[in-house]
Amino acid sequence: MSFNFIEDKNKKVHFIGIGGVSMSGLAEILLENGYKVSGSDRAASPMTEKLKNLGATIYIGQSAENIKDADIVVYTAAIAEDDPELMKARELNLILLTRAEFLGKIMQGHKYNISVSGTHGKTTTTSMLAHVLLEENVDPTILVGGKLDSISGNVRVGHSDYFLTEGCEYKESFLNFFPHIGIILNIDEDHLDYYKDINHIKQAFSKFIDTIDEDGYLIANIEDENMLEILGTPKCNVLTFGLNHGMVQAKNISFNEHGCGNFDVYKDGAFLFHVSLNVPGKHNVLNSLSAICTGLALNLSNDAIVNGLLSFSGTHRRFERKGVKNNITIIDDYAHHPTEIKAALDTISKYPHKKIFTLFQPHTYTRTLTLFDEFVACFTGVDNLILLDIYAAREKDNGVVSSTMLGDKLRELGTNCLNIHDFKEAVAYLKENASEGDIIFTVGAGDVYTIGEDFLKA
Repeated sequence: MSFNFIEDKNKKVHFIGIGGVSMSGLAEILLENGYKVSGSDRAASPMTEKLKNLGATIYIGQSAENIKDADIVVYTAAIAEDDPELMKARELNLILLTRAEFLGKIMQGHKYNISVSGTHGKTTTTSMLAHVLLEENVDPTILVGGKLDSISGNVRVGHSDYFLTEGCEYKESFLNFFPHIGIILNIDEDHLDYYKDINHIKQAFSKFIDTIDEDGYLIANIEDENMLEILGTPKCNVLTFGLNHGMVQAKNISFNEHGCGNFDVYKDGAFLFHVSLNVPGKHNVLNSLSAICTGLALNLSNDAIVNGLLSFSGTHRRFERKGVKNNITIIDDYAHHPTEIKAALDTISKYPHKKIFTLFQPHTYTRTLTLFDEFVACFTGVDNLILLDIYAAREKDNGVVSSTMLGDKLRELGTNCLNIHDFKEAVAYLKENASEGDIIFTVGAGDVYTIGEDFLKA
């Protein structure tokens, strides 16, 4: 495989922040296809070591010297404008591409591009589809925003026309892709450090619909009100899905003792097949319906759809069962938006348990501030809630909002809530208070999962 925007394989592509889950995947695709790759990151990691073993030149720390022999430089939205490598690349007039722009150019070399978008559920749905495509043996290239055991990481380099990836709406990056199939799982308020409001977000998703091939498909959750408002009459084909409405529906839904769904699939009122899931929650029934619609649009076999979904047992950090110690179960989930957290709390409540200790680490000051009331609402009444300090990610603390403020509001409303500022202190608290039959549930997109891991080691 070759990429027409890199005519000469002797040209080197340099990635600023190469250890990130999305950037490392792009780097691996290039390396597997014989291209020269270098990259830098703040610290060494299993990702950077893997790329180094595949032949990439890896630099730890950012320096203008790192790009002295680069021809193309790729960077993410998280890279600051005063980054020395970015500034040097501009000074040398090198080809500069954002991660999304670079991914879009790679996707142009494929016919069946599948882009999974939505405020919630992208990684899980992409992983479900990965299992379905692998079951069908179509040799897809896959990029996932998390670690998927069936592909031994976050990327699989295939050699066919099938390309599967997540389409993130942050800074409208998904508008750089060329989807044959575009999936919209839901539309909700998020990334309000970039978007003005929900209408701005809906405009971005409307533009995304316009990028879908005319002979391709929009797969849309018709039960999402914001999705319904922008649906209109797209130039492409449309398959809608839902639990009670839509062209493809799940009926006769039941859940096993672990909260995993079993249901019948109907299309236009006619029974198609029965599906059993190996991941819990009603939200995953909806996610699976989008994967089913994609399979139908691509004319994949019913067996591949059914068996692929059954074989999927989750990705890392998505309702992941981390382990059991002294008959105390540790479960971790990446949920960081109130809508996701509500779904996660509903799912965990169905697990057999005595007490649930929920440890939440808010993600970014902007999200915590703009959705403060929503966070209060989703945690009101939760027993044994522990709030950790806000995970800053790409932001700086300006003192406007904190986890303590969130805790104060919840305590004012009568919620049993503690603020703990140190991870070691949190582990000590759990050792003292959790007992046989309890669940420790870590929630958030930062590093809160390490508390559960440390509890297991303690």
